[in-house]
Amino acid sequence: MEVSALLLSRIQFAFTVSFHIIFPAFTVGLAAWLTFLEALRLATGRPLYRRLFDFWLRIFAIAFGLGVVTGIVMAFQFGTNWSELSLRTGPIQGPLLGYESFTAFALEASFFGVMMFGRKRVPPWFYLFACAMVALGTSLSSFWIMVNNSWMQWPVGYEMDANGIFVPTDWFAIIFSPVVWVRFPHMVLAAYVTTAFCVAATGAWYLIEKRLHAEGVEMIRMGLGLAAVLVPLQILFGHLTGDYVHDRQPAKFAAIEGRWENERPAAEVLFAIPDEAAETNRYAVSIPYLGSIIGSMSLTSEEVGLKSFPQDQRPPVAIPFFAFRIMVGCGLVMLALAWYGTWATHRRLLPQRRWLIWCVFLSFPLGFIATLTGWFTAEVGRQPWAVYGVLRTAEAATPSLTVREVAISLAIFAVIYGTIAVAGIIYVHRLLHRGPEPEPQMMDPKLNPKRPLGMAAGDPAAASNPAE
Repeated sequence: MEVSALLLSRIQFAFTVSFHIIFPAFTVGLAAWLTFLEALRLATGRPLYRRLFDFWLRIFAIAFGLGVVTGIVMAFQFGTNWSELSLRTGPIQGPLLGYESFTAFALEASFFGVMMFGRKRVPPWFYLFACAMVALGTSLSSFWIMVNNSWMQWPVGYEMDANGIFVPTDWFAIIFSPVVWVRFPHMVLAAYVTTAFCVAATGAWYLIEKRLHAEGVEMIRMGLGLAAVLVPLQILFGHLTGDYVHDRQPAKFAAIEGRWENERPAAEVLFAIPDEAAETNRYAVSIPYLGSIIGSMSLTSEEVGLKSFPQDQRPPVAIPFFAFRIMVGCGLVMLALAWYGTWATHRRLLPQRRWLIWCVFLSFPLGFIATLTGWFTAEVGRQPWAVYGVLRTAEAATPSLTVREVAISLAIFAVIYGTIAVAGIIYVHRLLHRGPEPEPQMMDPKLNPKRPLGMAAGDPAAASNPAE
């Protein structure tokens, strides 16, 4: 494969997007969970919910800041590496990104400070309101990004002028496209599920280390319980997203399925090694009829293959093919773990299921992996189009860039992002290892003489205390 400025620009944008999306995939769900914790604290008065809130608020602040910093860099690349895309789609993408600033960023900027520093300065109801506004802001940010990306996946509500500029003609069609309303819930649910497993895995870590027992059990119970409800919904919206790909991006769907020939009825390829040069699959394992059922809910439908499309209009096959299967595999593992873990927790079997606690602990990256592979499937599968079917990726890049210029910027990004990643991981690991702070009266033997100094509120010996 020839190394070109276009290829390096695509790698650079993929690298920065992949790094950035880790943080929204965590903070969107975490902001909502913090709001839920604060509401529970106000409703029940349990100190446990306050300790969990304060603990996860520190994690949220770090992840939120890293998400903002890494997101700004992506916007710069639209001007440096993708100036033609900015020029031609600016009348549509520019306002959409502006709406994100006017709504999402405005809410986050207005209430994030209250959330971080205002607990003692505002009434409890207003503090809860501030938490809810930050959660709404993170979701609105995801909404406008998904509107923007969904328009690139299936452009509607525009006309093209004589200079090749995309001019909006129907903002209602752009914002309320049916594609948006399956992809946006799919993304938000992915964020919620990712957060749920991070919370549950942190609780499992404390149980493995035999400390912070009350906090650990509660995090596992709440995290897996939430995931048990949301993962089936995520799978449903994933299927609806697949329906839009099947109907509106048939070449991408054929690449995901690893289908080369038109088939009636179509089999579903569970595993294979696609060979693009020979236009075939090696070592394929397939289930008859299942491809037609998944694609058209029929036993007899004909499903299109990649050979029906010119070679210059086909996406790369290997990345969407394998990425999709990794995403689905992660989803099924999370579903099984959430359902079984919730049942075991409800039946109070968790202490006897040491292997289950370890499985929950090791599950923390599953949501991130599923989110990243889902984006790889969507974005690589869209190739060779920047705006599907209308503007090719090669036409969207900045024409004057050289290989040397992009290689230097890519190397700089890799060093800076690598440094940020290492520093962020070390700091967050220290916060997670420290865990929720015990209540002051439980640390002072004069205020709580029955509890030895230094015993954490979540220690098993403290579980009988009525304050818990």
